[in-house]
Amino acid sequence: MTPGIFITGTDTGVGKTVVAAGLVRLLARHGLAVIGLKPVAAGAEPTPAGLRNADALALAEAGSVRLPYELTNPWCFAPPIAPHLAAAEAGVELQADSLVRWYGRASAGVEIAVVEGAGGWRVPLHPAGFLSDLPERLALGVVLVVGLRLGCLNHARLTLEAIERSGRCPWIGWVGNRVDPAFARLEDNLASLGRLLGGPPLVVLPSLANPGADSVADHFDRAGLARRLASPA
Repeated sequence: MTPGIFITGTDTGVGKTVVAAGLVRLLARHGLAVIGLKPVAAGAEPTPAGLRNADALALAEAGSVRLPYELTNPWCFAPPIAPHLAAAEAGVELQADSLVRWYGRASAGVEIAVVEGAGGWRVPLHPAGFLSDLPERLALGVVLVVGLRLGCLNHARLTLEAIERSGRCPWIGWVGNRVDPAFARLEDNLASLGRLLGGPPLVVLPSLANPGADSVADHFDRAGLARRLASPA
């Protein structure tokens, strides 16, 4: 199976897409055949070609290999609600076996895939299971995006504990994202996160005026992360 990196977050709205697209672009710059994938997306706009999710489109655009949209984002729902609720409303079953089979098809022929989750680590599937079943089944390396705001310490530590409990996913590290520019005691909180998460961040992203794939990839490039991210296992 193609090696991959799974991007999860401490919560929704912490910048998983920004980080995932930046990592895809970084790896593409370094000559890898790389794709960005979004297995489940809730919150999409109707187009003549069907429903399209903005995050999935950003991931597809960042890669060096082009896929049909249906492979980039196979389960796409219109309402911006919890994915398992959107799936239930649409009468769609989301099961880990289907996710694993999809990953095999989507990633065939590429060197590495970057897979963005939805919300946090233990987002439910419908009718049972969790989205985290996918990276656990495939032993994908995990990058945790920590939204740097009040409450992030607890969310970050609990997420790491859940990831480690399965014993199946290599821990790559964490990215701090300054989602709240006014977050008090930033350096003290970063030090606390380093202690709680077992080491310093891969990078801390500032509040970017243009948080596109290229600008985020620039930050990762300066941190020298391409080689490490290309070999998550």
